[in-house]
Amino acid sequence: MFTTRPTLQGTFGMVSSTHWLASATAMAVLEDDGNAFDAAVAAGFVLHVVEPHLNGPGGEVPIIIAPAGGRPQVLCGQGGAPAGATIDHYTSLGLALVPGTGPLAAAVPGAFDAWMLLLRDHGTKRLAEVLKYAIGYAENGHPAVERIGATVETVQEMFETEWSTSAALYLQDGEPPAPGALLKNPALANTWRRVIKQATGPSREAEIDKAREIWRTGFIADALAEAAARPTMDTSGERHAGTLTKDDLAAFEATYEDPVTYDWNGWTVAKAGLWSQGPAFLQQLALLPDSLGYATPDYFHTLIEGTKLAMADREAWYGDSTDVSAEALLAKEYNDSRRALIGDTASFDLRPGSPDGREPRLPKLLTDGSLLDVPQVAGVGEPTVAKSGRTRGDTCHVDVVDKWGNMIAATPSGGWLQSNPVVPSLGFPLGTRLQMAWLEPGLPNSLAPGRRPRTTLSPSLALRGGEAVMAFGTPGGDQQDQWSLHFFLAVALRENVRGGPDLQGAIDAPNWHTNSFPSSFYPRETVPGSVTVESRIGADVIGALTSRGHQVSVDEPWSEGRLCAVARDPDTGVLSAGANPRGMQGYASGR
Repeated sequence: MFTTRPTLQGTFGMVSSTHWLASATAMAVLEDDGNAFDAAVAAGFVLHVVEPHLNGPGGEVPIIIAPAGGRPQVLCGQGGAPAGATIDHYTSLGLALVPGTGPLAAAVPGAFDAWMLLLRDHGTKRLAEVLKYAIGYAENGHPAVERIGATVETVQEMFETEWSTSAALYLQDGEPPAPGALLKNPALANTWRRVIKQATGPSREAEIDKAREIWRTGFIADALAEAAARPTMDTSGERHAGTLTKDDLAAFEATYEDPVTYDWNGWTVAKAGLWSQGPAFLQQLALLPDSLGYATPDYFHTLIEGTKLAMADREAWYGDSTDVSAEALLAKEYNDSRRALIGDTASFDLRPGSPDGREPRLPKLLTDGSLLDVPQVAGVGEPTVAKSGRTRGDTCHVDVVDKWGNMIAATPSGGWLQSNPVVPSLGFPLGTRLQMAWLEPGLPNSLAPGRRPRTTLSPSLALRGGEAVMAFGTPGGDQQDQWSLHFFLAVALRENVRGGPDLQGAIDAPNWHTNSFPSSFYPRETVPGSVTVESRIGADVIGALTSRGHQVSVDEPWSEGRLCAVARDPDTGVLSAGANPRGMQGYASGR
């Protein structure tokens, strides 16, 4: 079978990420006797530098780890809403939705503490050893990828008229960075140098805990709280101050939790809990019939309709305060009844189910037409998401597996250069994850102090026989658990290569997504009955889907999906990796 690149294989270590410099960094750490967790931390901080339009230190990161010989765990780097982030406060400002940009949309930043906790508990390297790569690229510069300049161009007017600190960093002689232009961030390099200098202690672990303290209560907390209090133009068309304070920053710590899992055809897939959209992947698996031929028109129709049902449940039941369990949503009887809703034609309706007999409740803005009155502001939500539904990035991802069998999948995001003004003393902005919460009381995803906004970020881990065998994930907002499922099924339902999983072939396979459910991002668009496909999917499939009533948009041949993946055969120790060719940016590395 033709693939854009080979599936890499070896026995020493494998890395896949959304940027070649992050992959090279992770591999350098492995070569320096670091383990998979050291490598992922170093790569994560490099992604903050080289993909600033897709993530930053002020954002968040969910992580799934599988230590060799240990049980999988989720490490939650998703901060909650600040203490002052009440529905009454936002509605008193005349808002119906949390803005898509600006400090009102800022949750407590969670990425830094999550990476530090991972390094402390599972890594072997010292703080300076993992940060030196990010410091080097921030201080000496890195060639800007095309999408950085394209993203800056979409918000250039805002930078020039309102966000002057961002203009100072990202406009070069008044213009966005050209592809390949050397882009430096000396303030960010200085931030990490200050952290290293101040983070002293008698041990590696003590140094890392001191760095966490500096973030929460030291000079970084001071600068972030000051930035949040500054009135800033946002997508509402008004200037608003945020609610984030030093007390909020001081109170946050990343946490470990058990993953939600589902068994399917000899595989066990592990995801983050209902505070994420991760269980939607598992619900889509649970909705599959017992037999389904791969890549047939019926296969695509069934997956599209199952996606709609799973995402309708996401809208009704997912959130940090849900009173429905993942077990209820994944129960056989429940999914048998839901599967019966998949007919021969496309559904245009949002149809949440009733797990445990509970009646679903959707936000009123979704049911009474109020969203039609929300301003449709360009250049908001996940970055580079066009009104056509095409997604050009949005987030980052990194997977690593090492020779000992340690495995990790992480999806850093938020704190984008277009989310908030750059904090000039730090070199990065606050995030905007609160835009995912609703300003209506009583919903699983209602805005409330301390509550995590439901995130789209969704790394994946697959096991066989109780052992971790594959880590994978993708950028893409609401598309993440669509694209990831299609990749997983391509691995699970097709033949292997050279004795290992055909990761690259599964990544390269034609992909698609539907927007036939409410977007997680401001201003919450829905395109009922829609499906966007790569032209490579074939005229026969496109025609069959159209005849079944799907509103098919045919996109460029390499436009859907941004998958990264690594794998390990527990019987032989052979490691594999593949990376997305779309966008000419993601790369795998290994030996």
